Amino acid sequence: MSYLMGINLGSNNIMAVVYNENGKMVASSSQPTPLTYNDKTQPTWSVWDPKRIWDNVVYTIMDATTQVSDVEEIKAVAVTGFGMDGLPLGRDGTPLYPMISWHCPRTIPQFERFTREIGSENVFKRTGKQTMHIDTIYRMIWMKENHPDILAQTDKWLLIEDYINFMLCGEKATDYSMATCTSAFDLRTHDWCGDILKEAAISKSIFPKAFQSGQVLGTILPIVAKETGLSPKTQVVLGGHDYICAAFASGAIDQSVLLDITGAWEMLVLATDKIRITEDLFESGFYLEGHVVKDKCCYVGSTVSGDMTEWMRKNLCAEEKMIAGAEDTSVWDIIARVCEKSTVGSNGCMFLPHFTGAGAPCHDPTSMGAFVGLHNAVAKRDMIRSVIEGLDYQFRMMVDSFTHYNLGVPTRIVATGGAARNKFWMQNKADVTGCRLEVPSLYEVTPLGAAMIAGLGTGVYASEQEAIDAVRTDVKIYEPNQENHKRYDDLFQNIYSKLQGTLKDVNKELSRRFR
Repeated sequence: MSYLMGINLGSNNIMAVVYNENGKMVASSSQPTPLTYNDKTQPTWSVWDPKRIWDNVVYTIMDATTQVSDVEEIKAVAVTGFGMDGLPLGRDGTPLYPMISWHCPRTIPQFERFTREIGSENVFKRTGKQTMHIDTIYRMIWMKENHPDILAQTDKWLLIEDYINFMLCGEKATDYSMATCTSAFDLRTHDWCGDILKEAAISKSIFPKAFQSGQVLGTILPIVAKETGLSPKTQVVLGGHDYICAAFASGAIDQSVLLDITGAWEMLVLATDKIRITEDLFESGFYLEGHVVKDKCCYVGSTVSGDMTEWMRKNLCAEEKMIAGAEDTSVWDIIARVCEKSTVGSNGCMFLPHFTGAGAPCHDPTSMGAFVGLHNAVAKRDMIRSVIEGLDYQFRMMVDSFTHYNLGVPTRIVATGGAARNKFWMQNKADVTGCRLEVPSLYEVTPLGAAMIAGLGTGVYASEQEAIDAVRTDVKIYEPNQENHKRYDDLFQNIYSKLQGTLKDVNKELSRRFR
C-alpha cells in the first residue's frame, strides 16, 4: 500500500503526517511554529523567520520518516497551511526579508490608503476577495514604501507554502486557493489582476505561475532527501490553503455540506461551481476562494479564534494548567469542566471575540475584544465560559449569513479542527446555533487533505470522490439542547448582535492609540 505525506504549516504548530491510502495515520511529528517579534521599536510587529520555519519542517519530516519502515512507500508529499504570509525571494533563491505574520499590524496604513483610493468593493469585484490588512498585496506595498531596494531585487514573492515547496523541490509555483489570498488574483481567468497591480505599482512578474491543486512540481531535491530521510523519488505535489484542504478531506465539495474548521482561525467554507461576485455578496462580508477540487471555488467566512482561546488559557487558566499537570489530563478537559460549572449566558458576562479585528459577516480591522456585563457576582468560570460562548455567537452570525445572502442551503454542518475534539465546545455550538453538528473521526483533517491531493496528483486516487470515499470514517453527532438554544437565541438576538456596533467608536479610538 502506498503512503502519502501531508505537511501542515499551522500558526501554532508545523506537522508532518504520513497516511496510508485509507487515511489512517502511519507516522506523525510536530514542532512549534516560531513567531518572532524582531523590532524593539515596534513591539507589536511580528514575522516568521524563514530559516527557523524550514528547520522545523525538516525536523518534522525527518522524525516522521523514522517511524516508517520503508520510506520508498511514501510516494508523494503536499504542503498546506495559512494563507497571506510570504516573502521576497532573490534570483539565487535567498530570502530577502522575513515573512510578515498575519499577527502583525504594520500594513494597516497601506491597507487603509489603498482601499480608500481604489475602493474595497472594486477590489472585490475584480478578485472576489474581501480586503483585509493582512492580504499579501499590502505587504508588498509596505515593502515598496519602506524597503524599495529589497523589492527591486525580488525575483518571486512566494507565500509560505510555496516557499516550502521551493525548498523541497526547487520549483516556484502557487495554487488557485493560495493565490486568492493575495487580493491580486482573478478566479475567473486564473491569472493575476494586472489592473490591481498597476494601481499598487507592483510588477505582475513578481508572482509565480498559478496552477490547480494537484499539479506535480517535481521530486525531492537530493540534499533534502538526505536531510529528511525521504526518498529522492518522492514527488512534490502542489497542495492548497489549509482550510480548503480540510474541506476536501471532510467531503465538503458541493453545496450540501458547510464546513466549520476551528483552529487559529474559524473558517466556514461552502463549495460551489459558480463564481458569484455581486454587491450583496460584498456586503455580506463573505468572499470567494479557489477550491483544491477541480472546477470548484468556495464561499468563505472567517474570523480569528485561536488567539482568544490561547489568551484565555495563558491568562485565566493558570490553576487549570496546574491541575491538568497533576492529573495528567488535557488542560482543555479541565477548562471544559470549569465551563460546565457556569451557566448558559455565563452569569451575564459576554465576550466580543475581536482580538485581531472583526471578520465575517461584519468585517472591521479596528474592532477589538471586550468583556461586558461584568458585576461582582461574575466568577472566573463565567469569564472562561463567556469566551467560548462569544466565539460560538460569532459562529452563529456566519452560519445565519449563508442563508440570509442566499449563498446556499447546506443540509449538513461538518466541524473539524482542534476545537472539534472539545465536547463541551461542540455541544455549545449546537446549542447556540440550534443546528446539528457532525464531527468525523479523521486524524488531523488538514494535512490529510494535503495528503489526499498528493495522492490525486500521483494517481493513487482516480478522482476526488474516490479519495473522499477511501478515507470515510465514523462521525460523532451533536444535537442542540432546545431549552439551552432558546436562552442563547434571546442573548444572541437582543445583546450579542448589537455589541460590535455599540463599541465601534470606542474600539476605533483604542485601536488607533494602541495597535
